[in-house]
Amino acid sequence: MLNEHLHQILQAKCIGIIGKDLSLKIRMKEICSLLHKEVGHYDWIGFYLKNGEKDELILGPFVGKETEHKLIPYGSGVCGRAAVEERTILIEDVSKEENYLACNLSTKSELVVPIIKNGVFIAQLDVDSNELSAFTIRDKILIQAICRRFAEEMD
Repeated sequence: MLNEHLHQILQAKCIGIIGKDLSLKIRMKEICSLLHKEVGHYDWIGFYLKNGEKDELILGPFVGKETEHKLIPYGSGVCGRAAVEERTILIEDVSKEENYLACNLSTKSELVVPIIKNGVFIAQLDVDSNELSAFTIRDKILIQAICRRFAEEMD
């Protein structure tokens, strides 16, 4: 579980990484690596970015098992739905989702948070866990804070 102390430390570290003078992809990879290492129930974490003018997501930096889902059409799966609805989606049990794309057969729950700049969807951060109901309000707040900060930094 993500306790208050760890939440605060991770949020500060992530904001520090986002503010670094590095390429966007390197900062994204560092965020994924940090969260994957520090939070035991973050089994896969990665960014999906809007693919140009197409209504699809393209896989960006991630940490975890390889996934066949390098491109996801808007509306397809939890990530595609989050892109269309432009809102955070928390799924406690992915087996109960009709429109679910499994990155990994071990995944049991998922948290997807959009990155929106000036009212326009530009990317999202996807976190998968191999535990049922793995994510708490602290997880949601942490990932949303990271996404808000990325939105400020992205062109």
